[in-house]
Amino acid sequence: AFIRGPEVDQFEKDFAALVGVRHCISCANGTDALYIALRGLGLGLGDEVITTAHSWISTSETITQAGGRVVFCDTDPATFTIDPADIARKITSRTRGIIPVHLYGQPADMDPILELARKHRLWVVEDCAQAHLAEYKGRQVGTMGDVATFSFYPGKNLGAMGDAGGIVTNRDDLVEWMTNFARHGGKGNHVIEGINSRMDGLQGAVLRVKVPHLRRWTEMRRHLAAAYDRALEGVGDVVIPKVATGRTHVYHLYVIQTNRRDALRAHLTAAGIETVLNYPKALPFYPAYAYLRHTPADFPVAARHQNQILSLPIFPEMTAEQQQLVINSIKQFCS
Repeated sequence: AFIRGPEVDQFEKDFAALVGVRHCISCANGTDALYIALRGLGLGLGDEVITTAHSWISTSETITQAGGRVVFCDTDPATFTIDPADIARKITSRTRGIIPVHLYGQPADMDPILELARKHRLWVVEDCAQAHLAEYKGRQVGTMGDVATFSFYPGKNLGAMGDAGGIVTNRDDLVEWMTNFARHGGKGNHVIEGINSRMDGLQGAVLRVKVPHLRRWTEMRRHLAAAYDRALEGVGDVVIPKVATGRTHVYHLYVIQTNRRDALRAHLTAAGIETVLNYPKALPFYPAYAYLRHTPADFPVAARHQNQILSLPIFPEMTAEQQQLVINSIKQFCS
């Protein structure tokens, strides 16, 4: 019961029911979830996978580790999510799949993405690491692609007390392979060579306790985000996060934009307010992807966002007084 066990087995059932899918395969972390999904979908050596230029590196590094080649796309100016029009431009005869990221807690624009996938016979893996319970036109994230992956890292909206991850799908044909692959190719009967990516029993127990509270915690995040929206709209050059029509944002992060980002961050730090840059550099501009020879002109929106974004404090237990301190400090800076 220390590794997997009955608590993990029950959490898989609970989480599948929460998302609204038939299957949940638990694993050690959200990065492994992406890697296992890509291997399960049969990604081959040199196959191209299209994903967003602005995300955490797990999204792209697992493509390479599974044998594929990363193809980056620019992001939407309003929502930070992958731009479907740029996806259409990047599809080639070598493209096998698309990984949209529901970044910061807002779903990507899935209808045109799914239409492109159908047209070109591509699979779709939803990266839901930051978007537990977010919805797109009445459909919950994790239910639209072939496979979806979740992170239960402690800071996520549904977080364990250590690292943990999960894969969800309605595709019955993928479940047995991915389950075996995550557990050394099948415990007691190694039908394939796999990896060791099993959820700790303790994390399964913690997550089981938290699952019934997630909807309430999500509403608390939305309440705090709405208060930020009302207070910061029109303050200086601050741009509050926009939510596209038909989408529900779960505010894993509340990300503003300002041309004076670094100065504002220093001001807030001096006031005892912690902020974060998620993410300070778009993925194509890191040394790990120097071989692709990209320049900011290739991804103008992501390149602009990386210099303007600032994540403000937001968490379900945040008090009105704490939030008002953040708001007052921003207003003081802007005045």
